[in-house]
Amino acid sequence: KQASCVQYRLVVRDANTLQILQLYTCLDQIQHLEWSADSLFILCALYKRGLVQVWSLEQPEWHCKIDEGSAGLVASCWSPDGRHILNTTEFHLRITVWSLCTKSVSYIKYPKACQQGITFTRDGRYLALAERRDCRDYVSIFVCSDWQLLRHFDTDTQDLAGIEWAPNGCVLAVWDSCLEYKVLLYSLDGRLLSAFCAYEWSLGIKSVAWSPSSQFLAIGSYDGKVRILNHVTWKMITEFGHPATVNNTKIVVYKEAEKSPPLGHLAFPPPRAATGPLTSSESKYEIASMPVSLQTLKPAADRANPRIGVGALAFSPDNYFLATRNDSVPNAVWIWDIRKLRLLAVLEQLCTVRAFQWGPQQPRLAICTGGSKVYLWSPAGCVSVQVPGEGDFQVLSLCWHPSGDSLALLSKDHFCLCFLEMEKGVRMAFGQRGDCT
Repeated sequence: KQASCVQYRLVVRDANTLQILQLYTCLDQIQHLEWSADSLFILCALYKRGLVQVWSLEQPEWHCKIDEGSAGLVASCWSPDGRHILNTTEFHLRITVWSLCTKSVSYIKYPKACQQGITFTRDGRYLALAERRDCRDYVSIFVCSDWQLLRHFDTDTQDLAGIEWAPNGCVLAVWDSCLEYKVLLYSLDGRLLSAFCAYEWSLGIKSVAWSPSSQFLAIGSYDGKVRILNHVTWKMITEFGHPATVNNTKIVVYKEAEKSPPLGHLAFPPPRAATGPLTSSESKYEIASMPVSLQTLKPAADRANPRIGVGALAFSPDNYFLATRNDSVPNAVWIWDIRKLRLLAVLEQLCTVRAFQWGPQQPRLAICTGGSKVYLWSPAGCVSVQVPGEGDFQVLSLCWHPSGDSLALLSKDHFCLCFLEMEKGVRMAFGQRGDCT
């Protein structure tokens, strides 16, 4: 199933046909929606009203309303069991845990407002929460079955920016803000296993990602490099740079190019009313000859959050590949072979890369650049797919279906479902969105 919201209406559709299955009406405009892990309930957060409404797919007449009152609401999410909801109040004063089964309420104080302050283990047994109290950073680990505190310890960070469990749930990665290069690795019982610092006195960590096997931790830094730590000694085994010039013949550089109109076809300019961005024209990939100079961006030195460093990275589901984006080379996606620890391919787009995501089942990478196309890479090659339809559908973000057979392409006001069919190619269907999941 697929859910989307349009203002105060929640629409549940069949994910293959987009036929409407259920229609729900909330009390106000929906700012966030989320499926429970078992897909039996949908959470709708109305942040402006401090409300959460929960709807049941099995019993459409059943619903639940949670009102945080004067405490307000800035975030809401499901617990892994799909029967508890965690609400974060305004100013991060506390997290309230609501049970749908027993109607009981638990409170967790001092949650820290940071980039990634809450993380569950993959098996759903434990919750790790970043806290800030008495001007110091702490981490608390809770047992999700009864929300009892298991461990509480302080972290040697100046300003903790994020935490994330390894997929196997044995190690918790904690990293500092960009002003201090520091990654700390803790065991489930709160013991410090290792600390890593690549350099000092410069902007530090920008992105962090675990490999699905938990064997590697990739750290993207503001110096434009990715450093890979191993899970045995927690030492760096290699670092990947992102040079502006690629001259290794073993690396394949795919450059996006606009398709030329066929011979005999006169391309007249569109009427004024229909004029859109250049991204509406079809494109293809060409293999560039070496050496290749990539388009770079000179960051503004007098502005905050400079566009430098590795801002996005992700491992493929089979652990074989790592995709990265260096923000000072905004049009390129770099794909690294983790087995050989070398650069495998570079995809240079015509526009800035907005997002990329690996398919959940196969090493298949989907990329969007804010234009009317979606790009797919696999070890066999890559392809540019035009989104059909009237007007210019600008793909701002994307999300794979758990089966890996389709993905949702999201624009500002609409969404499109893209079906990857081996025999027939790519099929697409459209709908309206406020939010989509």
